[in-house]
Amino acid sequence: MAGPSRFGNISLLLICLSAAVVVVSCNKIESDEEPIVQLPNGKIRGLKRPGNYLSFESIPYAEPPIGKNRFEPPKPYLANWTGIRYATQHPVLCMQWDQFGNKKDLLSGVEDCLTINVYTPSLTRNKPYPVLVLVHGGAFTFSSAQENREDFLMANGKLIVVKMNYRLGPLGFLSTGDDVISGNFGLKDQLLALEWIKGNVAAFNGNPEKITVLGFSAGAASVHLHMMNKNFEKLAAAAVSMSGNALPYWVVDRNPKKKAVALATFLNCPTDSSSSIKRCLQDKDPTDIVRTIKEFQKPYIGYNPAVPFSPVVEAKTVQNAFLTEKPEIIIKSGKSARIPWLAAFTKNDGGYNAAEFMQKDSNGVELIEALNERWQELLPVNLYFKNAVDESELEAFTTSIRQKYMGDEKFTAQNYFLFQKMYTDVIFADSTKKSWNLHKEYTDSPFYGYVYDNPRPRNLGNTLSNRTDINFGTVHGDDFYLLFRGPDFDEVSFTENQKKMSSNFVRMIEDFCLKGNLQFGTCKFAENSSKTKGIVAMYITKDSCKPVSVDEL
Repeated sequence: MAGPSRFGNISLLLICLSAAVVVVSCNKIESDEEPIVQLPNGKIRGLKRPGNYLSFESIPYAEPPIGKNRFEPPKPYLANWTGIRYATQHPVLCMQWDQFGNKKDLLSGVEDCLTINVYTPSLTRNKPYPVLVLVHGGAFTFSSAQENREDFLMANGKLIVVKMNYRLGPLGFLSTGDDVISGNFGLKDQLLALEWIKGNVAAFNGNPEKITVLGFSAGAASVHLHMMNKNFEKLAAAAVSMSGNALPYWVVDRNPKKKAVALATFLNCPTDSSSSIKRCLQDKDPTDIVRTIKEFQKPYIGYNPAVPFSPVVEAKTVQNAFLTEKPEIIIKSGKSARIPWLAAFTKNDGGYNAAEFMQKDSNGVELIEALNERWQELLPVNLYFKNAVDESELEAFTTSIRQKYMGDEKFTAQNYFLFQKMYTDVIFADSTKKSWNLHKEYTDSPFYGYVYDNPRPRNLGNTLSNRTDINFGTVHGDDFYLLFRGPDFDEVSFTENQKKMSSNFVRMIEDFCLKGNLQFGTCKFAENSSKTKGIVAMYITKDSCKPVSVDEL
């Protein structure tokens, strides 16, 4: 009879779900109903998800980056197992200081976190699926693979989606500016994950020759940084950067040694040499290291700087360095990867960073008022140019930025949208346009762009300001969360227009992965390259989409 067998399977599954890693010796039918995949390390078993797709989660791709592996490049996970390993548990967070975490303590996650999630429509279809890899955002400091849900993209059954965790904050991006603590460990994690995906995605019925890598925010910057290496052509057929690229001030840190010394000082470590800093920090509790972020943010207002640790140009003596020159120099030298690239930003992208200043203090006064006395101190930090501009020129540069956007106006709630425009341009829009221009002049591969102008009913602006009485416009993530459902997803506010836009974005990415062409609804993207005249991006609104010259944006 079927009953005992069914209950036996349920009991076995409950056992498997009771721990993060469970290995069971058994023989099961390999099918979409009981999905089992053979990897070089052994067999793994996934789950069939609502929406009729299969998930395989928390697959290790690197050795735990703990102890003497802390502040070292990742090492491939080589351990084997017998029987079947259950890949059914959501991944743990990489240790982080989470802007959106518990307000009493923003610390969460663990240090041993380097895993991959794979979602496939079917293991049995004869034709392999194209693959979309997500590099999550979070200011190089927080978030995870699990935060961005894949179900919108899996609904049509046309793609495999892969997500990864990588090291964050000081554990992922601390650098002494030499070959002792080289930096870029989070990016090196991503690279190892991409190599794992290239080598193993066929086991999930994926096509390793049709991999598109998509990133959002810091993930978008990461994707563009991967393009600074010609070898990326071997791993990816195309790339997408949503609200981020390699060029803005917040991406590449110009003075990492200063931060490494400061962090070591916070933890009472010797600072006489890089080696002494490294030895001391490798012996520290990782929670103490990550908690130092609050020390870097303490002099300022809110969660600023939002990117306390970021990628660096590594020393020439670093073996297998990820980045050895500034991205702009690499693009101009012709050494960047030649693959199709889509880069985009939202109309009011800077609302993510700026909206926090619309919170009210205990007296009911918006935090933006504090800038009137402290703008020379705060703007260079909040807009990330403090370490990018010579100290002798910093005051004049800060004044020029303020004058360009605020003129002689005070920082007030009434002038908030001038303030937000400054954030949008300096942090996101200007660098995206500059990237488009550089790729047109110095590369011969096609690139595409869009600007999205259609706000979600409730977005990050509302979340960060703790207010619902302000329409912040189309802020950071208002396009991305229509592809990868965010943690603040609200079914009630998912309007018919939002559903339509989500469907258009999903089809747009599916076509890019499947065919290499781009179309949003009925609007075909202009292909830009060194051979085309000017640069044309798609301008997408609630009711329309149209090609627009970059000079008009």
